[in-house]
Amino acid sequence: MVLPRLVCASANPDKVVEIARVLDGLVDLCPRPDGLGDIVEDAPDLEGNARLKAVAVCEAAGAAAVSDDTGLEVDALGGAPGVFSARYAGLDVSYQDNVDKLLAELDRVGAVTQQQRRARFRTAVMVVWPDGREICVEGVVEGHIASSPAGDGGFGYDPVFVPDEADGRTFAQMGDEKHEISHRGRALRALAAVLAEQR
Repeated sequence: MVLPRLVCASANPDKVVEIARVLDGLVDLCPRPDGLGDIVEDAPDLEGNARLKAVAVCEAAGAAAVSDDTGLEVDALGGAPGVFSARYAGLDVSYQDNVDKLLAELDRVGAVTQQQRRARFRTAVMVVWPDGREICVEGVVEGHIASSPAGDGGFGYDPVFVPDEADGRTFAQMGDEKHEISHRGRALRALAAVLAEQR
């Protein structure tokens, strides 16, 4: 069976590892072209940012490109950080800087209980072909923000995000089991299903 060939648009090595792991055996995933600079992600929503990245990499590679954009939406913060999740604490900051700001903001608004700290991860995955065709799918996982980080796996907000389906563990405590229920895993499997239908 010939697998669909997609160029991975992400420049985040942690995301690339996750994408490759979930899509292993489902698509032929190729690396982002060398020398491609930063892609400005200034769309107002996740789908728009995913499209910007996929289009830029598709044009650079001359081949179908897959990209994702992910946001953490915290109810007590009015849906923030949302589309700004990767740069919540500013530009060129560490994962820990973003987590520290998130916890400080929840303290500031007095969100103490699990219910007050309800949140979800949302991922939009986009594939764009050179002929202009595109597919966009979404994956969502509900949960809450822990009062302090736990676990040393994953990346980003994983040490403080507790999915409803994980018996109180954070994503960072789950290892590869995370991919079975994660927002990105769900979106990528949905994408693989759509691609399979088109073959």
